Amino acid sequence: MKTFVDTNVVLYAYDRSEHEKSAIARETLSDLWRNRQGLVSTQVLQELYVNLTRKVRVVVPRSKARALVARYGRWPVYAITTGDILEAADLETRHSLSFWDALIVVAAARSGAERLLSEDLQHGRTIAGVRIENPFRP
Repeated sequence: MKTFVDTNVVLYAYDRSEHEKSAIARETLSDLWRNRQGLVSTQVLQELYVNLTRKVRVVVPRSKARALVARYGRWPVYAITTGDILEAADLETRHSLSFWDALIVVAAARSGAERLLSEDLQHGRTIAGVRIENPFRP
């Protein structure tokens, strides 16, 4: 199943301060690598770099952050367009989402994902034809 991965899931794999979430994220991402089903967008790669180098509890060296962006850049990467931004602005209003979450949903839908893994969106909800799953939900 084609699966779009939000930034927070990837971050947990490399931020070992949240032991349980880190283990779940690593296992989830390993499965996606093995099955070649993972998808991301340019937004996810940008957020990944910024968060790894500035916002996690133990900041990752920039060289390692660049290597991780390059690694996930080997997955199919959806490039955000002006049309995506406008669609996200519409979804933001219609579904009461933050703009950035709406843009993740748009990218997931346009990349052909059947599901979206995210901690930030409502588990079990379907938006724009994409089912949202929180891999950290008990």
